[in-house]
Amino acid sequence: MKKLALMTALVLAGNAGADPFEWLEAVTDAEAIAWAETHSDIARAELASNDAFSDLERRILDVLDSDENIAYVTKRGDHYYNFWRDAEHPRGILRRAALAEYQKADPIWDLVLDVDALARQEGENWVYRGAAFLQPGYELALVVLSRGGADATVVREFDVTKRAFVEGGFELPESKGAAAWLDQNTLVVGRDFGPGTLTDSGYPRTIKRWQRGEALENAKALFEGESSDVAAFAQVVWTPERTDLVIHRSIDFYTRERFVQVDDEFVRVAVPDDAAVTIDRDWLIVELKSDWRFAGEVYPSGALLVTSLERFLNGRGKFSMLYEPSATTAVSGYMATASHFFVNVLDNVKNEIHVWRSSDAGFEHRSVIGADGFQTLSVSAVDPHESDRFFLQTTDFVTPPTFEMREIGKNEPIVVKQAAHHFDTTGVAIEQHWTVSKDGTRVPYFQVGRSSDGPAPTLLYGYGGFEISLLPSYSGSVGISWLERGGVYVVANIRGGGEFGPAWHQAALKENRPRAYEDFIAVAEDLVARGVTTPNQLGTSGGSNGGLLTGNMLTMRPDLFGAIVSAVPLLDMQRYSHLLAGASWMAEYGDPDDPEQWRYIRAFSPYHNVRADTEYPPVLITTSTRDDRVHPGHARKMVAKMKQMEHDVTYFENTEGGHAGAADNRQRAFMSALSYSFLWNNLAEEND
Repeated sequence: MKKLALMTALVLAGNAGADPFEWLEAVTDAEAIAWAETHSDIARAELASNDAFSDLERRILDVLDSDENIAYVTKRGDHYYNFWRDAEHPRGILRRAALAEYQKADPIWDLVLDVDALARQEGENWVYRGAAFLQPGYELALVVLSRGGADATVVREFDVTKRAFVEGGFELPESKGAAAWLDQNTLVVGRDFGPGTLTDSGYPRTIKRWQRGEALENAKALFEGESSDVAAFAQVVWTPERTDLVIHRSIDFYTRERFVQVDDEFVRVAVPDDAAVTIDRDWLIVELKSDWRFAGEVYPSGALLVTSLERFLNGRGKFSMLYEPSATTAVSGYMATASHFFVNVLDNVKNEIHVWRSSDAGFEHRSVIGADGFQTLSVSAVDPHESDRFFLQTTDFVTPPTFEMREIGKNEPIVVKQAAHHFDTTGVAIEQHWTVSKDGTRVPYFQVGRSSDGPAPTLLYGYGGFEISLLPSYSGSVGISWLERGGVYVVANIRGGGEFGPAWHQAALKENRPRAYEDFIAVAEDLVARGVTTPNQLGTSGGSNGGLLTGNMLTMRPDLFGAIVSAVPLLDMQRYSHLLAGASWMAEYGDPDDPEQWRYIRAFSPYHNVRADTEYPPVLITTSTRDDRVHPGHARKMVAKMKQMEHDVTYFENTEGGHAGAADNRQRAFMSALSYSFLWNNLAEEND
């Protein structure tokens, strides 16, 4: 207790200035680390030192490490690659198999890279972040590794045939950014090249061409954005017929310029800067976020357009509109096989996939793959340049994923993999409900649970930002921790997400941010009004932008919730744009340095709205010391302030994990068990 008293005294003393807790933003400062460790030790002792917690943690870990989880694959050359974690390989292994072998019930995998062995050998807490293969041979790869799960990575050249890193090969020091193969002896690189080469958001603004054997500082600059941009990054689009070098300049989070190298010049792709653009083979794919008049046609916001990139750059492009949205629909994704194009569509947050055939004459709509009930569908190409085979995954809240292989024109799908059931779903039903928000907007939400004669502990989850849609998906952790124990699980499709296209997202930007919170409150109130739960039994959890959401539920409607979890959250919205990647999100939230914008931002800054004279429900706030995206200072300072006001707040800071909050399955299991135990302990008391 003496250590805690010392830490409390440090918090109360703070530093001179307007914010007495700003000293906690010094992530690795000895006093700040000691403060975090002290509060984390208390959380561990209070929540994680009993048999019930240990049993829950073990069961969640068994789910994450299960051999019956689906090994998802990506084709690289003649092989199908998979990255796999389990109890024997907590940091993971990169492995591969031929397609015929992969389809077997118990395939024999060819080991490519053992990250656990590498971490032991080099004494580093490596987290695997992916590999970029040199095409067409796929014999060399750029392996991307992170220390402790941070966004900043190192890149090292790897010989796939020899299963070894290339001595004297390409190697990039730790930085945020990316690298791509231009040819066997050339990379295009966006990294920290020294002072002035990063944006205010901490991402690369400079793209260079780096030749093998050349010192990195001598690499030739190809492009440079502005320091006020979010980032610049390079993409190499390879097909057997052509290779295109594309540079993307992100002016803000939703506004980009794209440039394609033609001969020795970079030609701008003249589409709306707010559109989402994909270049796949010679296809230029444009997903509009606002109406666009082009070549005498007016294309609506939310439409999906496709044309030939080469013809478009030559001024002869004519777009095919593969999907025109309605008031209830939105494009959720798309992908291509050799001669077909798949558009994943949401209609009132229910899935269907439209299949188009491509030819020199244009696109022909062929069929629709429908969902069964509330299934979420996703597709990926088996061998995109060679055939029309594709993988189809189906899942929902109570049904583990099924992974099928299908082929256009053939009727019989092949079930390649079927994930295992991890919890008892007897009597558990999925329902979709609608409620009305403060301004009259209808808002849908999914409710999962068993029918009950009375209110039950209910966990309400949401996100509401960055045009991210929340769809039904199977979670063994949710099932074990909540549904199996008689709880109700609810997912709210609030504004700020992408469930109804760009307008649904744009309705909650900047000064309209409160619409997302009003939607979430409306769902919570509807659950109480319908008798599903009571305020004392209603909990909420969310991470990142979802942590900001739950932080605002704490300060806006403390009377409506019995317990709240806020993970890796944004909470200090006055400082967010000056912390790590925060400047990149000003297109979402606004600029707090502008007095006019701060006036509305302050209203949804939990750190500035928590009050000493208000009664709050118990709250758990978690973060990671290695989170280099959302600064851990948000969580630390909120806890310090609430502690000073003598509120009931619990804090845990994982030393690894980055923005994911955990670096391996064991850490994920612990963090999940911590959150679910905290919520259940506080919400189930009325039933005990």
